[in-house]
Amino acid sequence: MTPTERTPSPADIKRWRRYLADERAEAAVYRDLAGRREGEEREILLALADAEGRHEQHWLTLLGDRVGRPLRGDVRTRMLGFLARRFGSVFVLALAQRAEARSPYADDVDATPQMAADEQVHEEVVRALAARGRQRLSGTFRAAVFGANDGLVSNLALVLGVSASGVPTHVVLLTGISGLLAGALSMGAGEYVSVRSQRELLEASSPNPATTSALSHLDVNANELTLVYRARGMDEADAQAHARDVLSTLGAYTAPVAVQGAAAAGSAADEHEAIGNGWSAAVSSFCFFASGALIPILPFLFGLTGTAAIIVSAVLVGLVLLGTGAVVGLLSGASPLKRALRQLAIGYGAAAATYLLGLLFGATVG
Repeated sequence: MTPTERTPSPADIKRWRRYLADERAEAAVYRDLAGRREGEEREILLALADAEGRHEQHWLTLLGDRVGRPLRGDVRTRMLGFLARRFGSVFVLALAQRAEARSPYADDVDATPQMAADEQVHEEVVRALAARGRQRLSGTFRAAVFGANDGLVSNLALVLGVSASGVPTHVVLLTGISGLLAGALSMGAGEYVSVRSQRELLEASSPNPATTSALSHLDVNANELTLVYRARGMDEADAQAHARDVLSTLGAYTAPVAVQGAAAAGSAADEHEAIGNGWSAAVSSFCFFASGALIPILPFLFGLTGTAAIIVSAVLVGLVLLGTGAVVGLLSGASPLKRALRQLAIGYGAAAATYLLGLLFGATVG
């Protein structure tokens, strides 16, 4: 029996009205996001809003004259709308991806199979849109997150280990400040070298544009261009055919010698973008490591000593670890809570190990 052929129960009506409110709220989120985008991304987001509108109409049809006063969407969807109107960032798309993944339509007899399929596809569409933003963020964001977490964990471990050994408070503070400066400088320099090395390796593997000027002098019947394409992965027959095509259109051919042509150039550009800029990555690493490493020594800077300073330091670091873990979870489309708890467990585990070693060292020296 279809929903329109039976008398709905009060629970059915309540559920349908909730679905209706959520569909309206989700459509509004996509329209708000579209308002901050241009071109293809804007069109895609508006198409998603239209699809949510079709789902809205399904629940309107079932409710008929029982629609009642409009309900508000659930808390998650309203939060998405708030963020979309004010930021429109990749974080909102990551949250929207998780919201689409939680759709209950697959298990609800009153939703059509097409609606359930739509929601699954919407998750992939939003995942792809979020991936564009993640790629743009990946270089600097990676440096920032790694820098902050390294600063938090390493300096907390350093401060707790030294403190547990029984040295005076001023020694603990000087150790923490030294750890902050040394670690921040090391992270910044290391990140710059890492990113520059990645870029140089990529550039060394990219086709040399100057090679184009040599093409007009090649022997068409026994040309070396075939070897270029074979070295880049084509089999001999395809390489010969492609080389003949390139030489036959030599007058209009101005692109670098590459197997995939424009696609390869686009791929190389994307890879450069994903790696990031060396200086921005270095500055991000330095600043975020320093800001992270500052947290564990704040209690000592404000005059706390002994166990009180250790406890406050650990609590402050724990709160920040939870925050950075949640941000990583949001950006990756995973559970923020699980990522936050994972960050906390790793950070506290390292700090606890160093603290125990400090106690052991202090007892041995004593």
